[in-house]
Amino acid sequence: MNDSLNAVDAAVNVDVVVIGAGQAGLSSAYHLGRAGLDHVVLDHAPRPGGAWQFRWPSLTYGKVHGMYALPGMELTGADPRRPSSEVVGEYFATYEERFALRVRRPVDVTAVREGAAGRLLVESPSGNWSARALINATGTWDRPFWPRYPGQETFRGRQLHTADYPGPREFAGARVIVVGGGASGVQHLLEIAEVAAGTTWVTRRPPVFRDGSFGEAEGRAAVALVEQRVRRGLPPQSVVSVTGLPLNEAVRAGLASGVLDRLPVFDRITPSGVAWDDGRRVDADVILWATGFRPAIDHLAPLRLREPGGGIRLEGTRAARDPRVHLVGYGPSASTIGANRAGAAATRELRRLLRPAPVAVG
Repeated sequence: MNDSLNAVDAAVNVDVVVIGAGQAGLSSAYHLGRAGLDHVVLDHAPRPGGAWQFRWPSLTYGKVHGMYALPGMELTGADPRRPSSEVVGEYFATYEERFALRVRRPVDVTAVREGAAGRLLVESPSGNWSARALINATGTWDRPFWPRYPGQETFRGRQLHTADYPGPREFAGARVIVVGGGASGVQHLLEIAEVAAGTTWVTRRPPVFRDGSFGEAEGRAAVALVEQRVRRGLPPQSVVSVTGLPLNEAVRAGLASGVLDRLPVFDRITPSGVAWDDGRRVDADVILWATGFRPAIDHLAPLRLREPGGGIRLEGTRAARDPRVHLVGYGPSASTIGANRAGAAATRELRRLLRPAPVAVG
């Protein structure tokens, strides 16, 4: 009890704490600054760039599906051949400097809990902050999802996740199984196939390829599907999961060559590969899990925001169980353009919530 009281006493008072300095966090900080709300951004990463700084070197800027500019500053003139980690990292660093954003790093937030006098206490080994409100913009990169299958611990080869993917060169001459039907899995598979001894693609569901244009109306429809789950308090799906995979030139070539021939997911893992109950087996040296990520929100657990369905129910960006807490880059706003809009929306609500109460006259 005394430790908790001491933490509150030592906390720095601010109007709003923003956790995370990716697209969602920087967008939120930009709008908070324009609204005149005192705030600080806490980022666990060692340098600017959000999750982009950890992307594999072969993901060049030209391969990125869509990078929407941060508010107030376009990203122009980027060389499409450069790694996206470098391009976006430099862009974010310049953005933080131009708008004098107060980003503290590296700060690992361990918990957000109820503080004193109706405030939230944000705790970290680097110090504590006492906030009237919170914008959580932590994304998903820190929570890679590893499915479990029987025999997984017996596999004698290498297992790794998209979060640790080093690029294709390390797989030269290897037999590689790529698990996962999303955009990352397809990208990994197409470039690994050029150097590997053999590749196998397995997914839980048949992949859906999207041909033709994908305009604003289609984008709104996809976001609406994700938002429906969030409003019901269910864990969010990614926007990409409901849009399908774009049929670009590289994907068409992969389909024509057979690289993107897909098998249903295996039933178990063996010491030498994977196996299905129908007797089929595939030997492998590497299993690459391109199985996605989950929202990094464990630090919010003391606030008890989760619904019985496992997710945090949102009304707009606001947590239904606590109007002081907003989640940006979660569920329907987990895209670069969505994060920008959500940062502006969260700021508008927090400005109303935090404005001084009118003084009674007479």
